[in-house]
Amino acid sequence: PISSVDVPLAALLAMCNPKGAKSAHAATSGGSERLLTRSSSSNSNALSPIKKSVKAGPIVQEPCIEPNAPWVAALTTYFGYAVLFIFGYVRDVARSILPSRYLPSTPFDKPKDGYAPLANDYEDFYTRRLYHRIQDCWNRPISSAPGAWFDVMERKSKNHNKTMELTGNNLRCLNLGSYNYLGFAESESDILDSVCQSLKQYGPGCCSSRNEFGTNSLHLELENRVASFVGKPAAMVLGMGYATNASVMPCVAGKGTLIVSDSLNHASIVVGARASGAKIKVFNHNEPEHLEKVLRDAIAQGQPRTHRPWRKIVIFVEGIYSMEGEMCRLAEIVAIKKKYKAYLYLDEAHSIGAMGRHGKGICEHLNIDTNDIDIMMGTFTKSFGAVGGYIASSKRVVDYIRRNSSAANYAASMAAPCAMQALRVIDSLEGVDGTDRGRKKIDQLRRNSRIFRAGLRQLGCESLGDEDSPVIPVMLYNPSKMPAFSRECLDRGLAVVVVGFPATPLIKSRVRFCISAAHTDQDIIDSLKVIDEVSERVMIKYHHAGRLDLAELGVKEVKFD
Repeated sequence: PISSVDVPLAALLAMCNPKGAKSAHAATSGGSERLLTRSSSSNSNALSPIKKSVKAGPIVQEPCIEPNAPWVAALTTYFGYAVLFIFGYVRDVARSILPSRYLPSTPFDKPKDGYAPLANDYEDFYTRRLYHRIQDCWNRPISSAPGAWFDVMERKSKNHNKTMELTGNNLRCLNLGSYNYLGFAESESDILDSVCQSLKQYGPGCCSSRNEFGTNSLHLELENRVASFVGKPAAMVLGMGYATNASVMPCVAGKGTLIVSDSLNHASIVVGARASGAKIKVFNHNEPEHLEKVLRDAIAQGQPRTHRPWRKIVIFVEGIYSMEGEMCRLAEIVAIKKKYKAYLYLDEAHSIGAMGRHGKGICEHLNIDTNDIDIMMGTFTKSFGAVGGYIASSKRVVDYIRRNSSAANYAASMAAPCAMQALRVIDSLEGVDGTDRGRKKIDQLRRNSRIFRAGLRQLGCESLGDEDSPVIPVMLYNPSKMPAFSRECLDRGLAVVVVGFPATPLIKSRVRFCISAAHTDQDIIDSLKVIDEVSERVMIKYHHAGRLDLAELGVKEVKFD
């Protein structure tokens, strides 16, 4: 709630938008627009409908507190890593000393005499001695569209996971790992017909960059539709979401620029920031109070050595953080950005399409004026079921990026069928196709996310993130529980994604569930039952050993004869 924010920041919000600050307070006190909310009854896990609010002004997002690892989990985690590292280095020393005839064969070749190894020493060690022990939990190939259910190609290893071989069998699994938030990965027949028609007309690829002969009429139409959809004057589409950040950031930041980045921003933002040559400062994850302190200190000190004023300051944040399932505290960050005259760059890769009443992203969900966001970035790889990314801003900024971005000048442009897929999804979200399909998918996604989170709470699992976020991480902590959880779920027909170091802190391994509008109530029930069984077996019910209560969740199980 806004009352928990420091007084200067609360006052700042009131100065920027007095009416909005009051309505934000009211919204966080119990009136934001939601389909479900926690009931005030004695049963803390109950869900009940809530009346829709008509409050105006930005909604101040409540901070999410990430739990600390239990001391037993932390102790066993550090001990486990220590054992792995010690034995790994002992084996490396033995391999370098003993004659090869005494050693088992290995797929990793030593560098030739006189040559330094091409692989980084630490990364190579981590891959050989740690990752390869559990690599069967990642890189699982599939042989169908990544819908609510898909076919996972079975693999086996004959050398303790050093190499994997396909068996020729497919495993039909419930998909809780793909970013198919709105369920458009399995396209409706009318969308599929349009995509196939564009393939016949434009071909599978453009064979050129955007600034040469790689722009077609679908790209131009998609740019106009994206700009209108997100509420910006202009937009530019690129062929890859990762490259959108990595190639655009050097255009908007350079020498004499200060980049202030959230500590948990995506790797594409990190790569783009480093490539820009700008000075980089990091603020604590999703803490506007610390962001303000970093800005104040940086402005007071100026540039390194010369202490001249910064040419410009750009703040980089994400709408939804993909490893935390947490929404950005955007209203407070916008207020700080205005106070210190900084620019704001918002990455909506996971929030566009999935958040907001009409799928327009985190700004719509939190009632933030898009004019307060200087540059908006998003991707088509998640809610849209396509590929590529976009940049939306003023026409002058977009034209400047179009001329100077390396992706626009050198990278191949988005394939026409992918552009058509994105166009038709926007048609559905805006209702242009004459149906309410898009609106139903958005409502279903929010409902599924809330039911799934409530079910995890019933089980006693430690989940992260905001209530409406379709990204739902559950803490595992100990790295040995990653392969155990992943393999046990796959054996029961549930495909999940586990995440550990270096993508997360050493002792904060987790499993990340991605909910889709394509999931039915029965899919959610079945997945929770599997998670209940596996959680008991792997022992990750850190809160309490609970059980599912379907009546409390408001869903009914379908039983077949």
